[in-house]
Amino acid sequence: MSKKLSLKQQKFADEYIITGNSEQAAIKAGYSKSYARGNAHKLVAKVSVKNYIDERLEEIKSERVADQQEVMEYLTSVMRGEVEDEQFLVVGDGELGSSVERHNKRSDTNDRTKAAELLGKRYVMWTDKQQVENITPVFVEDVPDED
Repeated sequence: MSKKLSLKQQKFADEYIITGNSEQAAIKAGYSKSYARGNAHKLVAKVSVKNYIDERLEEIKSERVADQQEVMEYLTSVMRGEVEDEQFLVVGDGELGSSVERHNKRSDTNDRTKAAELLGKRYVMWTDKQQVENITPVFVEDVPDED
């Protein structure tokens, strides 16, 4: 970022990211209502504020979205049976009584197979092979000569 933001500008930018409304963000950041009504759009247009907003949005996006490595690690852990699913079982104790027990269960075979399939597709392990023959055309001159 080329220019440091004031505390008020930074608060405005953070509020703007949350609400998407420049006027509300300016008021929450401490600007007067009259300033916010007429000039909040100018704050968003300032290069330093815009850069700050863009950087924060990029950080937020990267924190919330799984990257390729994270997806591959998850699929691998499911395939290896390292992921456990929580299950709740109702157990009857006898005379109108019952209790709920919590059990952890490893990923079942179907989930593990699907994870292996997805990993295999990623690494192009299974491709349909087609046998193609090269045919070279042979031209035969069987047209009679004109007399």
